[in-house]
Amino acid sequence: MLVTAIHVAPGRRLPVRSLDAVVAEAGKGLEGDRYHGSRNRQVTIQSQELLDLAADELGYRFDAGATRRNLTVDAGEIPTRPGTRILIGEVELEVVRVVAPCRLLDDSVGRGAAEALRRRGGSACRVLTSGTIRLGDVVSLPETEKRAETSG
Repeated sequence: MLVTAIHVAPGRRLPVRSLDAVVAEAGKGLEGDRYHGSRNRQVTIQSQELLDLAADELGYRFDAGATRRNLTVDAGEIPTRPGTRILIGEVELEVVRVVAPCRLLDDSVGRGAAEALRRRGGSACRVLTSGTIRLGDVVSLPETEKRAETSG
């Protein structure tokens, strides 16, 4: 998996900004984002592959930033089990919970978007290690890779 989009918004209902890189601060979140300093929802992450499936249901494409998630990866399932670790470049995240799509998506993406994105909304994470997340960074799931090595 690779990071294909980075978005931050300074406040609720304020436009998201698309970035090439963002600084993640351990225990705080992404610099410049409305959730910076929150306790648990410090970073949100979603999969473009799952957004494309939602777009197929809706009958039209939409920009990943319209969902207001911070990070978009190119493919794969986003882990939803609390405690799962995600490594993005030098930054380690820990899944806190699933992020359910909000009804406001029907306004920002289009009618029916919240329903199409159910079970595809991604996860909210806590930042465990500080660093910079960049477009093109490799995303890995250390626990999954460790399990695959021991069973293979």
